[in-house]
This record gives sequence, structure tokens and C-alpha cells, in this order.
Amino acid sequence: MLIKLPRTSACKESDVTPEGFYLSRRALLGGSLAGLAVGALPGVALGADPSRYADVEPGNAPAWFNEKLTSTQWQAVNVKNEAITPFKDATHYNNFYEFGTEKSDPAKNSGAFKTEPWKVVVDGEVGKPGSYALEDFMKPYQLEERIYRLRCVEAWSMVIPWIGFPISALLKQVEPTSKAKYIRFETLQDPKSMPGQRSGFALIDWPYVEGLRLDEAMNPLAILAVGMYGRELANQNGAPLRLVVPWKYGFKSVKSIVRISLVSEQPKTTWQSIAANEYGFYANVNPTVDHPRWTQAHERRLPGSLFSPNIRQTEMFNGYGEEVASLYTGLDLRKNY
Repeated sequence: MLIKLPRTSACKESDVTPEGFYLSRRALLGGSLAGLAVGALPGVALGADPSRYADVEPGNAPAWFNEKLTSTQWQAVNVKNEAITPFKDATHYNNFYEFGTEKSDPAKNSGAFKTEPWKVVVDGEVGKPGSYALEDFMKPYQLEERIYRLRCVEAWSMVIPWIGFPISALLKQVEPTSKAKYIRFETLQDPKSMPGQRSGFALIDWPYVEGLRLDEAMNPLAILAVGMYGRELANQNGAPLRLVVPWKYGFKSVKSIVRISLVSEQPKTTWQSIAANEYGFYANVNPTVDHPRWTQAHERRLPGSLFSPNIRQTEMFNGYGEEVASLYTGLDLRKNY
């Protein structure tokens, strides 16, 4: 089904400012959407072969994914007048601490990561809990391509074509009870295949956990992704199943999900547990609320370079305010960051 979403303004370029305004969370560890309008994208057209994105490396998708790909709704949601981030940048500049703290570590250390077989548990306050092989978990859902902006809390950003389905479709299947107020997501814990989990960083209490309010999860923009750039997810991008919530900072989009729980109380999330004054539960992109160590008013859009960093102004809710602002009516977003 085609999801109709209101028009959102496109990102605006800002004057170039020094690149040094952004810092990495590694220091802590170490000690618009244009409704249904389809923008002109080089080499990509509605109905075209989705594997024709420039520089995309061949994948090794499971059979269930390839079968679903044939009926995928391409460019169901798009951004207007913005270039898609090259595949190499999107897959080689990542935060995925299970595989290391450097941006290049996930691509370097996840090559042998096995995503078959994969099980997903759905439990908690639901009428239909269960434990599913991923191919069975995915059977009810129609895949869609969603081209979204991605904004990291570290003040860099990308535009990525995800393939997935709305979380609302999952919630319809599992039937949350009246007690369900939040949804909790949990990443795989496997130190043998995830070297970052055995690195001795005591600040992270594995497994990685994130969460949303139930009404946030029901928003049409919130998806569970199983693919990107016309192919399955790369390991370093959260294969085989990850969350994507484009109006929030990237750390909310938990990767390699193995458990989805409907709960009555706000879950204790990983980065909020580590530094609640820096990484709040909501983590909505907000240019008026700075990180304690850097401004959030600007972002560095990748690709870029030291001498041409591609700096632009950050938009409230990452440019998706028309679709999501109503979720936070009456909520002080300076306190509930």
C-alpha cells in the first residue's frame, strides 16, 4: 500500500563553517520528505533495476529476501532534491560498537558475521508473542524502499535508500495489549562474532537496547529495515534487521535486532544509561538543543573532505516535522531531548 505523507521542506544549504565543531563519542568510550514525489536520481527510476545504484557491492541475500525483492515498492518515500550518499560512504563510515569504536571498524570487522540462521523474539505485552526464524517473521510484510535522511548525534549526516516495512504493520500482527506503552529493541549479544563486545569497554552493558513510545513506533515513517541500496543490509549497517526512525539521531536506530518487546514502562536504553545528560530517551533531531560538547545547529553531510566539509543547517526533526511534530504536543523538548 502506498503511504501518503504530507510534504516537508527540503534541506537548506548553510554557509561553510569550521569542521571542528563536531566531536566523536569515541572520546567517551575510550577513557524533507516530499510526500510521494519521486525526485530525479541519477541512475534510479521508478521500476528500474534497484541493483543499479552506483558503486554498490554485490550482496549475498537469502532466498526469502530475493523473493520479496521482486514485489518491492521502489521509492515509496523519497526526499526531494537531495543526492543519495554513495554506497561506499554509507557502508564504510559507521557507528556499530559491537564491531569496534572507529568508523572503519564495522566494515573491517563484520565480514565474517553470520546472519543465517537468525531468530527474532516478540514478547511482552502482546496478544501473539512468539519466536520466529527471520524468514517466517518477514512473511506478512510488503517491502518498500524508503529514502531517508540519517542524522548522527555527532553532527554528520547521510541520505540512504532503505528497504523495509512500517513497524505499525508488525504491531498489527502481534496485537499489543492495553498495557503496552513502549516498544523495546535488543541487539544480538555474541562476543565470539562481535569483537567490540569482548573489548573490555565497561561503559556499555551489552546487549545494546533502544526503545520508542508506542505512538512513535506507529508513525508511518518508523520502519524495520532489511535492505539498503537495492540489496540486503550490509553487516556493518545492522544486518539482517534494524530500526530506522529518520526524525531521531542515528543511535536510536538499533541494529541486528533479536528481540522486540512491548512493555508498560519506558525501557532503559543503552546510551541514556551511559550518559543521560548527553543522550536522552527521545533523541529527536533538534538544532536548538546542543550536545554538551558541540552544537547541533549544523551538520556535515557525507561525502565531504577536510577542505570541503559540506556543512549545512540542521532542521528540526531532521526535516520531518510535518509528519512527527504532533507526537510531542505539550512536551518540553529541551528537557525531553
